[in-house]
Amino acid sequence: MSLLEMKYAGSIVDLIKERRSIRAFNNDPVSTELLQELLNVAVWAPNHGNRQPWRFILYKGEGRVAFADAMIQTYSAEDKVKYGQHKWDYFMKVPAHLVVIMKEDPRQKQWDEDYGAVCALIQNFQLAAWEQGLGVVWKTNNYNYAPKFHQSVGIQPGEKIVGILHIGYPASVPPVQPRKPAEELLTIIDSK
Repeated sequence: MSLLEMKYAGSIVDLIKERRSIRAFNNDPVSTELLQELLNVAVWAPNHGNRQPWRFILYKGEGRVAFADAMIQTYSAEDKVKYGQHKWDYFMKVPAHLVVIMKEDPRQKQWDEDYGAVCALIQNFQLAAWEQGLGVVWKTNNYNYAPKFHQSVGIQPGEKIVGILHIGYPASVPPVQPRKPAEELLTIIDSK
């Protein structure tokens, strides 16, 4: 049965409220087939003109070594000593890393539309993953902008990393963090 054929026991509202960013994963591998199925759900994100301005690079299994090495090479010598081994070990414990890439349109309006679409795709992916018991954390670290990292992972000219998703089965789920009620942030303009 595909994800599109499955029915979530709760409502979409429950799914949205229950999803958490997961940073601690157990060692269970995540199948490529499941990740592809999740991406095939995620690509239904709204996008202007059906431009579908995204592509993906998946690192799992031994591929995580190349990903961790690419990240570490962006560190200064001092940061490699301070943080390098710890970060490398963490990256190797995460079952899968998904680089989500956007084609950058030189026109600002289209760029903004495309960025919004890729962000919607990432949220779709996170929700679909959560429904399947997978945890995700969406990261936007400094190495996302480093030319060395871009070169190592195959980012082409005219592309932007919108996020790196660390994916796996949760070892623990963090507690709910409260949100401000929308009413506190809403300005209503209505005719008399």
